[in-house]
Order: sequence, then C-alpha cells, then structure tokens
Amino acid sequence: MESVSDTSWDVVICGTGLQQSLLALALSRSGKKILHVDPNHFYGGAEAAFSLQDAESWANEVSAKDAGLFRSASVARHESAAGLSSRSYSLAMAPTLIHARSALLSQLVSSRAYRQVEFLAVGSFFIFRLPQDSAQQPALIRIPSTREDVFAATTISSKAKRGLMKFLKFVLDYQNPPQLELWQSHAEAPLTEFLQQEFKMDAELQTYIVTLTLSLNGKITTRDGLAVIRRHLSSMGVYGPGFAAIYPKWGGLSEVAQVSCRAAAVGGAVYMLGAGVQAVETAGDEVKLELSSGDTVKTRILVRADDNPSEQTGISRLVAVVGSPLTSMFEVVVEGASRPAVAVVAFPAGSLSTPAGKASEYPVYLSVHSSDTGECPVGQNVLYLTTLSTPDSRQLLEEALEAFVGTAGEGQPAQILIQIRYEQLAGSGSFQPEGPVITFPSPSFSLSFDDSVLEPVQQAWKRIMGDAAAESDYMSFADREGAMDDDDVYE
Repeated sequence: MESVSDTSWDVVICGTGLQQSLLALALSRSGKKILHVDPNHFYGGAEAAFSLQDAESWANEVSAKDAGLFRSASVARHESAAGLSSRSYSLAMAPTLIHARSALLSQLVSSRAYRQVEFLAVGSFFIFRLPQDSAQQPALIRIPSTREDVFAATTISSKAKRGLMKFLKFVLDYQNPPQLELWQSHAEAPLTEFLQQEFKMDAELQTYIVTLTLSLNGKITTRDGLAVIRRHLSSMGVYGPGFAAIYPKWGGLSEVAQVSCRAAAVGGAVYMLGAGVQAVETAGDEVKLELSSGDTVKTRILVRADDNPSEQTGISRLVAVVGSPLTSMFEVVVEGASRPAVAVVAFPAGSLSTPAGKASEYPVYLSVHSSDTGECPVGQNVLYLTTLSTPDSRQLLEEALEAFVGTAGEGQPAQILIQIRYEQLAGSGSFQPEGPVITFPSPSFSLSFDDSVLEPVQQAWKRIMGDAAAESDYMSFADREGAMDDDDVYE
C-alpha cells in the first residue's frame, strides 16, 4: 500500500468539523483520492462531543495554547462527582437543534446518511419570568407556538391571544401579497418594532416571538425574524405531533459529522487524526503540504476552515451536568406526541443581573437535555447555556444556571455535578472558493441549524468535481449493498 506521501491526492480536507465532514460525505461516491486529516485527536472540530476525560484534556489544551477559536476553557467537578464514569457522557460543543424543514435533513435523507443517525424530539420553549411582586416566585412559562397552544394558554389575555393568532396566521403566508406589503417597509427594523406597530403586541408577547427565533442578541430584523418563525411553524408536526425540531442523539452535530466521515471512509477516503497542516506551498496546479505528523503530501485542492479568530465577536458557554431528572421539562403536551428529550429556556435581556447589579444586555439561552439524548446517565440532565460574550457574560451564565436549578428543581435545587466553561470566537475570514486552497468560514454560533452553512459545502464540491459536477448528483446516492453494515467499517 502506498504511503500518504507517495500518493497524489485529488483533495486534502483539513479538519473534521461539520462543513468539512459534509464535504467528505458529498465526495464519498466520487471515486476521487481523498485524504482527510485533523490536527485534533478527536472528530468533530468545533462540533465535537466529549467524554468527561476528553473534555478535561481538551480544556487543558485550550488553556495551554490560548490561541484559535476557543479560549478560557475549564472543567470543574463537584466532590460528589468523583466516581462518575467518564464514558457515560457525550457532552456536545455545539448543541444545535435542527428544524424539520431544514435542508440538512433533506441532504441526510438523499445521501442515505440518515440511516446512521437517531433523532429525538425537541419539546417546549420556555421563558424565565421574574416575580412581579414579593409574593410571587420566579417561573418558567411555556411559549404557545401553535393555534391549539394559544387557545389553551392561561397566562395570556383574550386580547393578546387574538393578536397572537393574527400573527401566526400572517407569518405562514408572509412572503405573498397582501402580507408582503405589510412588513416590507419594516424589513431592516427590529422584529419587536414590527410586532408592536402592526400587531399591537406588548413586551411580553414580543419576547415570546423573539425567543422562538433563538436570536443571540435579541435584536433580529423583521426580515430574518419572519423567516425563522415561519420555518418553526411550518416544521411543526412534520415528523410527529407536538414538535418542530429534532436533535441527533449522542452529541448533536458531532454525530452528523462522524457519520459523514464514516461514509467517506467506506468510499475509500483515508483518515489521519493528530495530523494538521503546518505549511502550504502552491506550485502550478499542485499544492504541497507539510503535516504535523511529519508527512509531506501533494494534492490538487486543499480544503480547510478559518481558525484565525476575530476579537470582535464571540459567545460564552457553560455546560452543566445536574443530578436530577427534571421530568417536568419533558412533558408531552400534545396527545400522541413522542416524549421530548430537549427543552429550551430563554432568559430575556434584563431578566438577569450580576452580583454587582448590572442587568444582562443580551438573552441567555439554556437547552435542557435528558438522558435520552445519550449525553449523560439516566437520572441526570445536561444543561447547555449560551450568550454573547461580554465582560459580564460568565457571571450571567452562572446566575442563569442558579436561577434555573432553583426554579425547575422539582421541590429542591438540582445538584450541579460538573461545569464546563469556555469562550468561542468568530473567525476573521469568509468563504473563499477560488484557487487550489478553499477556506470555509468559522463555525456558526446559531443555536438552531442555519442552512446557509450548507452553501459553501456545495460550492466547494462543485469546485472539486469540476465539469463532472451535476446539481442532481449532489448529496443524492443510491443505497450501497450492505449499507446497514457501515457501522462496522469505521471506528
């Protein structure tokens, strides 16, 4: 067998993040010679999922180098967590829900990769509501997102229900006249402004709608907000009653990335972990690469991701494992629906404050994952908290975590067993499809899968395939013989 240095590769893909892995899937039936390398010793890149031991190793590496897209990583275990089994956890770096109408799901189906992924229902969305007076307690209010929900809601006045029903009917057909004329003049204005002016929604109802967009800054435009809300509503019931989004078991997008790499391996791609690209030299139609493994390889095209951070934009994350089942978060609210494995809680801007009394500028989102996701043992839950980075964001995530476990702890606060903290920065570049070196943009921060992530993957595929690229062939494969045995091929 030829060594990697002796082979003339058609394409070398650096990194096993979601975009690179989806490209490997798209090329898996092309017959091209593909070398897929990753400087890490794990699959998934920014979308990876870790055992406890791997999370601790990763945090130590991030802290030691203080470079790249991740910073200030740390893992803390409560003394009662000393005996936990590391392999009982698969903690996601990118706990992203996927709406049923997402193009990603269509591509996983047409490529037959869906057979290797188990999906679970994402259930209710909640708002954390502060008490209105000293006699009240903080509460989690479920957001009504269907007509039936609105009718059944007890926390909304009859007048507000009428306005909300009017909006739900409007948004399902917002791209056509006469609805189109109603919002176009507000297209670049905040969605909240449009909701107040055209539907007379009060601040609380506006917060309900904006929460469904999962906007990290809470200031989504009317154009973008209507598109996201329509996707949410039109996704409701596609794969079963009572839910609009799904979540891949065993670590979210990490599982999609690994399944995609597995398909490429079955198609003949060669994989090397712990082998990053250290030097690139372009000479005519060929690219010469020096790998950290010590190998020198030649390829026609190099595909990599932007890992040069921009200090302007970032998110703060906190992952917490709690020793409580929190069953009230996963109730079935529609007859005949599957039991959800994920619930989403929003802490609107201003609903949290630091110990010094400074109010939160941006929303904090908390995604609650039950043990059904395969991310923790039975009887525990994983809480994923995210907000835009500010000097106070770490404190605010801590405040949100304490507020949630105190409110949803079912009689007593849930015990926090593990906490993982880190910052993630945006890349400084954009997609560059020309020439022998193709660079993908840095990973998306979106909490709901953004289909625009797929566009650079298809453009890179076209560039690599050249004249052989046919739109109808992209991510569209017939079943392989013995396809159900693919799991045995790639470990």
